[in-house]
Amino acid sequence: MTNDIRLQMGLRPIINVSGTMTSLGASIVVPEAVVAIAATLPQFVEIGDLQKRASRTIARLTGGEAGFVTASCAGAITLAIAGAMTGDDRAAIERLPDTSRLPRDEVVVQSGHMVGYGAPVEQGIRLAGAKVVPVGQATSAEAYQLAGAITERTAAALYVVSHHVVQYGQMPLGEFIDIAHSKGVPVIVDAASEYDLKGFLAQGADLALYSSHKFLGGPTGGIVAGRKDLVRAAYMQNNGIGRGMKVGKEGIVGTIAALEAWETRDHDGIRARERAALDLWRDALEPFEGVDPVVDPDPTHNPLDRLRVHIDPPRAHITAWDLADQLGRGERPVIVRDHEVEHGYFYLDPCNLHPGQAEIVAERLGEELEAARRSNTVIASDIVERRRRRAVSTWPD
Repeated sequence: MTNDIRLQMGLRPIINVSGTMTSLGASIVVPEAVVAIAATLPQFVEIGDLQKRASRTIARLTGGEAGFVTASCAGAITLAIAGAMTGDDRAAIERLPDTSRLPRDEVVVQSGHMVGYGAPVEQGIRLAGAKVVPVGQATSAEAYQLAGAITERTAAALYVVSHHVVQYGQMPLGEFIDIAHSKGVPVIVDAASEYDLKGFLAQGADLALYSSHKFLGGPTGGIVAGRKDLVRAAYMQNNGIGRGMKVGKEGIVGTIAALEAWETRDHDGIRARERAALDLWRDALEPFEGVDPVVDPDPTHNPLDRLRVHIDPPRAHITAWDLADQLGRGERPVIVRDHEVEHGYFYLDPCNLHPGQAEIVAERLGEELEAARRSNTVIASDIVERRRRRAVSTWPD
């Protein structure tokens, strides 16, 4: 019998060069977290004490005063917003999402940060009962617009750090914080997929929120870190709307282990392996006409690069989206980062590779591009139909 649990369950053994995507399982959980989770699962533990232990680790690694672990970074957004509205008022916590008796129930967020990450950012705010107040336009947010959007009913200001957000015309975090603080409004930073565990709080953010299951390599979970009073208020939501966002003992223990492993991880060695993969893929693509691979730095300044693969259909005999789809089929499926594929390119992300997989990716690229080169016509499916098909493909039968 195979040792691959995916095959045992009838699932495809995919190779992930898309990145830390929740839809693909996010990341490879580090061995330290796997061991800690396995050791914890058969045991009982007092969750409150375990969260206190997590708080000390989170505070040390982020520079915050306190922290806790929740079900996901999306859940952390909702809990942080809820805490900013209710404080530690237990009656108010139990009334949520009814905010009719609260003095503050509005959250300001730049319009260019109101994006989807699998769900809308603003829905995470509304789940707490808060009202979303957009700042500026999608491609332009100015200091005066933020200042004008803040009123006596503003409970918090949310700032999103993500490759999904509009990458120009937005206020930098420092300016955003200065304006919000001048009005007495706390700033919450959604940094779900960021390497920088200290920078956001160091700049003055009141709370920073992370995913424990992305670059940290922990189990699925979210981390709330920052000002002690706001962390406490967010944590107390577990007795209210946060009950449905609770995290188990394994999630907390695994997150602690992943954070501690982060301190001793060979980051330079990891970067070297990733660069080697990019070089390998670029060399594999070089012989093919109509294919232009370009190394692209991460847009939010995480210390990693990806390979952006531009496809010229008349010369390569295939569109970028059809090549992406072909790579994802067959006995060795390779899932690429294709969220911008209608512009004629996709990305290859090397951060989640097991040994030997970079070579398989290179082989698969060659196989599919060679097959396209031999085609008498350009392989070009309808991109609109592809979008429709993919929109329903994740639903169970």
